[in-house]
Amino acid sequence: MSKVEAFLSKSEEQEIIDAIRDAEKNTSGEIRVHIERDSNSDAFERAMEVFHYLKMDNTKLQNGVLIYVAIDAKTFVIYGDKGINDVVPTNFWDSTKNIMQSHFKANRYKQGLIEGVLIAGEQLEKHFPWIHGDANELPNEISKG
Repeated sequence: MSKVEAFLSKSEEQEIIDAIRDAEKNTSGEIRVHIERDSNSDAFERAMEVFHYLKMDNTKLQNGVLIYVAIDAKTFVIYGDKGINDVVPTNFWDSTKNIMQSHFKANRYKQGLIEGVLIAGEQLEKHFPWIHGDANELPNEISKG
C-alpha cells in the first residue's frame, strides 16, 4: 500500500467526501481535496498546477477551492479561485489553515480536512448561494497524485 493510500482509511475518505457533498449542497461553489506523497516543487506552485489539472479554474463563477496535501513534505495549501478570493476577508485562508494545522499536528488528518472543507463551504454558501439550476461542476472524490 502506498503512502498516499495509507494516509486515510476508506471510511475516512468517505467521511471527507460526505463533508464535501454537505458543504456544496447550498452553494454553486466547488471544493476538491487532492493528496499526494510529495511535492517536487513549492507547495503553492504545485497546488496551482493541480488546480488547473483538475479543471477547477473552469468553474462558471471562479469559485473553486482546492485543499492540497503533500504527505512527505508535511505541508498543505488551501487555494481558492479568483471569485472566492475576491469576497472572503484577507486573512480567511490563513485562519482556516491554522484550524486545519492544529488537527494535523495531532495526527487528526480526517478531522482537519473535514473542518477545512466545511469552513470553505460556509463562505461559498454565503457568497455563492445555490440557485435553481446550479449543477455540480466537478466530482467530489478525493484525487490522488
